[in-house]
Amino acid sequence: MNKPFQFKEFTIHQDKTAMKIGTDGVLLGAWCKVDDDTDAILDIGSGTGVVGLMLAQRTEAMTIDAVEVDEKAYEQSVENFESSAWGDRLYCYHSTFQDFANEIAEEEETYDLIVSNPPFYTDEFKTDNESRNKARFTAALSFEELILGVVKILSSEGIFSVIIPLKEEKAFVNLAKAHHLFLNRVCRVQGNSNSEIKRSLLEFSFYQKKIKEEHLIIEKERHQYTKEYINLTKDFYLKL
Repeated sequence: MNKPFQFKEFTIHQDKTAMKIGTDGVLLGAWCKVDDDTDAILDIGSGTGVVGLMLAQRTEAMTIDAVEVDEKAYEQSVENFESSAWGDRLYCYHSTFQDFANEIAEEEETYDLIVSNPPFYTDEFKTDNESRNKARFTAALSFEELILGVVKILSSEGIFSVIIPLKEEKAFVNLAKAHHLFLNRVCRVQGNSNSEIKRSLLEFSFYQKKIKEEHLIIEKERHQYTKEYINLTKDFYLKL
């Protein structure tokens, strides 16, 4: 599992961090909406840096920042950013998101797009691996702390996109709404047509709009991907 993961336009080294390349990050990086005027992007909890790299490939944004609390994951993100074709636009900060958001807010800077594949398992799933715990558990960064920080540093016209478990969707949407972030688009993701819907991709802004609902099935059968999933990820995966 530690060998590099080769995408079409960049390589992800994952030997230093407990968090490896997963479908969630790739889905988020491919699905989140970017516009021509998206100039400043932030990825919260960068892990290997895959989402930031996907957004560097997709956009001309001059600033693509990432923040990562785990030291090993931070080092991995920096390595992957620097070895990519977009090293001059990618920067990773070693910090908690709470401290980072406060600092950015004090400087009165904002981001046009904020994305996060946040930690979401509860304490009962704790493992002996401290890095993995930090990456996977809401204890390190609660949904409320995530939303509070985003509200401080998202531009007035900006977009916040996140991927979370379906079972957390309603609570997350309500929490966001309480802080004046409104759901604009949702995509619910199924592994295959017979499996449960496990993930929700959510897009928020400070504007209430008619919610656009989408549905994505990843596989028809094992390693046989649906047309929709291929269309979404074909610019990134080598074998699609």
